[in-house]
Amino acid sequence: MTSRKWMGLVGIAVLAVACGAPESKDIGGWDVSVETSTETIDHGPWQEILDAYVRTDDSGVNLFDYAAISAVADDMSKLGAYLEHLQGLDPSTYSRAEQMAFWINLYNALTVQVVLSEYPVDSIKEIHEGVIPNTGPWQDPHAKVNGRDLSLDDIEHGILRPLWRDKRIHYAVNCAAYGCPHLLATAFTAANTEELLELGARDYVNNPRGVDFVDEDFIVISSIYDWYTEDFGNTEESVVAHLIDYADEELAARLEGFAGSIDYEYDWSLNAP
Repeated sequence: MTSRKWMGLVGIAVLAVACGAPESKDIGGWDVSVETSTETIDHGPWQEILDAYVRTDDSGVNLFDYAAISAVADDMSKLGAYLEHLQGLDPSTYSRAEQMAFWINLYNALTVQVVLSEYPVDSIKEIHEGVIPNTGPWQDPHAKVNGRDLSLDDIEHGILRPLWRDKRIHYAVNCAAYGCPHLLATAFTAANTEELLELGARDYVNNPRGVDFVDEDFIVISSIYDWYTEDFGNTEESVVAHLIDYADEELAARLEGFAGSIDYEYDWSLNAP
């Protein structure tokens, strides 16, 4: 068994025992928008960081070069300044489309910063402030917006999932794990969010991290579809239907009518080159 797969299996076991998958639950106060607003948020600094440090491996998986950026003081400062800028904004004064891009980029850039704060690590799950080891940083407060402390879980499960109710959010936010959907190389904006959500879904489903046929009667799919099955229709049949929607022609043909066994795996090793 490879070290990546072993770490992924251990991570799944720890996560299940420690806290399970967070539910989608509105934390309140973030559903206000100004739909007439034409104001936009500048995500240019984040795009510059993505351009400089996102790498793609031989399997087509996007990785982030934490080692390289940690050696460049100007880019470390750029990331910090970008996050400070976002946290100084009032999301309620923007349109919902602008808000969605704001929260996704905040989550992804904040995750990179959290990893860098403890780098080098083998897995983001090693970073935590609580007493239970290997539970990760997701419940720790790492941002403050409108005077409210926010954790990564607050952003994903308390704002993005309950307010937008879009299963493709799982393909947009990146948890710094190899088994996670891509950290996309393009920053989200109000104009490109729909395109990037579709791209993220197709990239993941058509990579073995998303769906891997062991044989015609057995597939291994990402644990995301187990942890968050409620977002994908609550049954294995509905999950497979979702996979078919985003699969390429060959994969879709294999999934059509699939009635075999399904197992779930997730690789928690760091998404670094």
